Formats: sequence, C-alpha cells, structure tokens
Amino acid sequence: MILPIYAYGQPVLKKVAEPVTPDYPELAELIANMWETMYNADGVGLAAPQVGLAIRLFVIDTEQLDKEEDGEPPRDPGFKKVFINAQMLDESGELWPYEEGCLSIPRISGDVERQPDIRLRYQDENFVEHEETFSGINARVIQHEYDHIEGILFTERLKPLKKRLIRRKLDDIRTGKINPDYKMRFVKMR
Repeated sequence: MILPIYAYGQPVLKKVAEPVTPDYPELAELIANMWETMYNADGVGLAAPQVGLAIRLFVIDTEQLDKEEDGEPPRDPGFKKVFINAQMLDESGELWPYEEGCLSIPRISGDVERQPDIRLRYQDENFVEHEETFSGINARVIQHEYDHIEGILFTERLKPLKKRLIRRKLDDIRTGKINPDYKMRFVKMR
C-alpha cells in the first residue's frame, strides 16, 4: 500500500525517533509499504518519520544508482537494505559536497557537505545485528536517512544563503501550496 509522505513542516519530521522492538505491530507490512511508497515516489531511501512514524527504521535501495554514467562503471556497488535501530559509530574523511533532495521536500535540492566514509551498527528486518562500513554515495544516502531518524532535515545542512533562497518554497511545501507527483500529507492550517 502506498503511504502518504509527510511534508516539510510536519512535527514528526523533527522528532528523534524511538527504537523498534521485534514485537512492533505489523512491521513486515510496514516495511513492504515503505518500499512501495519509496519506489512510487522515485526515491532511493525512505525513513519511517517520512510516513508519520517516529521509529528508528529506514529503507534504502542504491542498486538503482548502479547504472553506468558516461561509460564509467559505478564506484561503489549499490545495495537494497532495511535498517532498524541504526547507530552511527563513525564518520570520517574529507567533507565533500553533493546535491541532495528529499521526498518530504519536493522540488528543492542543494549541496550538502558530508564525510564520505561511515561505520554503522544496525539491525535488519529479522533483527539480526550488523556492523558495516559504507562509503561514497551509499554512505551519503545512509547519512541522509539517518538524519531523518534523528529529527534532522537536509535543508538544515545547507549554506545560509541557500537557506534564505528556499525559505518561501519551504513555506509553500509546509502549507500544501504545491502539487507533488506522489501522495503527501501537509500541515493543516487553522
């Protein structure tokens, strides 16, 4: 089932998410719905807060990014994974800017500086614990989704000038004065 994606301004997007336990109701169905919702919106990642749930869960499929560009093979093979109760253990390397966007903030993008290498501890959909390192675009997508479960949006990481330039567009998203290509839930105005 395709779920509505919560738009910029929804309070759940600013909450630090709570851990997920193995007895979380209908977790497998939620994960399946998140995959369907993400693909429907042409995303590569989706966090539970983006569908209105303040829990530490996100899904990522960077295999979609494995297509060759300009005849060059991809540097990092993509993956398709569920991340539950993720904990960032380390971020390292020289900051590198890369243009990011977000399904909760449609039609806005901007350069975000992030470190290229991370070490992450998480559980998969069967609650098996993993500790892995990721780099490049894979690390970036994880960092973006991890920010969601920490209540941080990519727009908060933009340079001050860019933040000022998008202020009106963010207000339009918050109040639903946009027409996205997928189902969204906006802040209700009184």
